[in-house]
Amino acid sequence: MKFTTLIFSLTILLISCSSPATDDTVETWSAIEETNDLQDMTDLELDRLQLPTGFSIDLYARVKNARSMAMSPSGVLYVGNRNGDQVFAIKDTDGDYKADVRYVLDSGLRMPNGVAFRDGDLYVAEVSKLWKYPSIEDDFNAISKELIYEDYPTDGHHGWKFIDFGPDGKLYVPVGAPCNICESKDSIYASITRMNADGSGREIFASGVRNTVGFTWHPETGDMYFTDNGRDMLGDSIPPCELNRATEAGQHFGYPYCHGGYIKDPEFGDKYPCEDFVAPAQNLGPHVAPLGVKFYTGNMFPAEYNMLAFIAEHGSWNRSQEAGHTGHKITTVKIENGEGVAYEDFITGFLNEETNKAWGRPVAILFLEDGSMLISDDLRGAIYRVTYSG
Repeated sequence: MKFTTLIFSLTILLISCSSPATDDTVETWSAIEETNDLQDMTDLELDRLQLPTGFSIDLYARVKNARSMAMSPSGVLYVGNRNGDQVFAIKDTDGDYKADVRYVLDSGLRMPNGVAFRDGDLYVAEVSKLWKYPSIEDDFNAISKELIYEDYPTDGHHGWKFIDFGPDGKLYVPVGAPCNICESKDSIYASITRMNADGSGREIFASGVRNTVGFTWHPETGDMYFTDNGRDMLGDSIPPCELNRATEAGQHFGYPYCHGGYIKDPEFGDKYPCEDFVAPAQNLGPHVAPLGVKFYTGNMFPAEYNMLAFIAEHGSWNRSQEAGHTGHKITTVKIENGEGVAYEDFITGFLNEETNKAWGRPVAILFLEDGSMLISDDLRGAIYRVTYSG
């Protein structure tokens, strides 16, 4: 009798160990599908834009406060935002390069600016947290997410994040300075970090980076190039914003001691000489707020655009009315031996220079397989497509 009772008890124990507990069930939800206003041209002033001869720009999709973009191999475009709390997916179902459907994948997030896609999984960055949405494209009616990291600072100032995977398979995540200009006791501020895809092994990759909201890797050298927003309150003409080149881990790019590679900060500049830091690959315009950056390797644009760095300049706020705004455009930088040798306008006209008011603000750049370019605009809540037809 005792032996029979023991066998029964062991059987129950084995069943309980092998069966999933109800409390461990992964929560899932359905995306919200939207088809309205995707091609609504209201308040878009595309006829104001000036592009080089042979280039055209059209609306690809409307997405509220469109910020960072990531494209999956299947052609689904993922879009984050900063002023809202949602993450979107965009599909062009008939292949005409105009979006047909928009999905709200998740909401209630804090500044979910950064999105990245890798091995079937979507990654989204909040201010202090990183989420993974595993196998996101298997079923938009059964979405789930996993918290892979939650120990970034909670500061809202420069807290929104751009994220991307590097050639080394690491997920790169910046942490902006929690101020306009300051020294931080915690080295995590004003840095670019990296970690494994599961959130383990976080380390600081680069320091002295005031606020980068865009980086990429050179297709040939593998060096990281990142934009950096210069400090405010030094006047209309200085300091320049920057395009920087990181060739290895552990480099320092000057903030808060030196700006643009040559301007000593009036408060902190006496502590270290500018020569101690890595100088920018290219100084950009003052207060232009450079965000997204990508190198062109497609076949649609003319040959002279090959390997140029395209930069989305979000546009200034810290300029006097008399001086007028800067940025609000797409620019290019030609790189030779790791240094910029030419910095030129590519698309202008988002800013009405007569009224000193902008109708659009470029954020991120992404190139499609056919070689065309997507540009997100968070002010108008739109994504544009740039093509070349000769």
